[in-house]
Amino acid sequence: MIYAVCNPTAGAGRGEKIGRQIEQALRERNLPCRLMLTEHPGHAAQLAREAREAGAELILSIGGDGTAFEVAQGLLGSACPLGIIPAGTGNDFVKTIGIPQQPLAALDHVLSCPARPTDAGQINGRMFLNEIGTGFDVSVLDYALKAKKYCRGLLPYLYGVVKTLFRFRSVSITYTVDSGETVTRDVFVVGVANGGVIGGGIVIAPEARADDGLLDVVVVEKVARRHLPARLIGLMRGRILSFPETHFCRAHSISFSTPGMRVNVDGEILDEKRVEARVLPGALMIRR
Repeated sequence: MIYAVCNPTAGAGRGEKIGRQIEQALRERNLPCRLMLTEHPGHAAQLAREAREAGAELILSIGGDGTAFEVAQGLLGSACPLGIIPAGTGNDFVKTIGIPQQPLAALDHVLSCPARPTDAGQINGRMFLNEIGTGFDVSVLDYALKAKKYCRGLLPYLYGVVKTLFRFRSVSITYTVDSGETVTRDVFVVGVANGGVIGGGIVIAPEARADDGLLDVVVVEKVARRHLPARLIGLMRGRILSFPETHFCRAHSISFSTPGMRVNVDGEILDEKRVEARVLPGALMIRR
């Protein structure tokens, strides 16, 4: 039995329609399925656990990155395979793992691919799937959430990027990678990535792979105001690693802190005094 966990409000309300299309496509293939609609935050993880315990042969996440994150939470550490059907606004994680953006094409892809071990991350004991960070990406999300009252799709994120580039000030961050040297820098952003893309298309970690057993750590130091336009263009073109302000490495773990820190965890903003993050190699089985 295939279980499909669907967020009906994903993609500005298109989620349920896409869920019904996927259900119909599975039935046309004579594949028994059960479509389950989420009703509140955290419900997708609960439904995924219940489906796993019922012996599901495959669990589909139908929604955006938040839905995929929740379903992955319910499957973490198990052999039950996950298939991601993008139906949200950003659909960032699938861009790293190579799943098509069009839902029916994604279904064909998922059904034809084997389940492969895929990494997840952990921040202060809690799982993340795509990326965590502080600084730039938190500010982008703040502005994007305000803009969503007036526009939809990727426009809120683009608005957030532009506003952040010209209003954000650097923060002093102290961080340690893999228990090595402790460094304090004035930074524009600290990104810790399992997947390479955030905010509907911002390539924060161009070389990230979700199956290498490592996290991509991208630290961008304070950017001079005169360089901001060029950095905006470079960021949108996926050239962040070429910035002279960028420090990049791959790591098994990282800790970082700053007073009053706010952290983006897969699109959710949390208040954290200190972050302890590490990779969970092969913690998920994803059809990709």
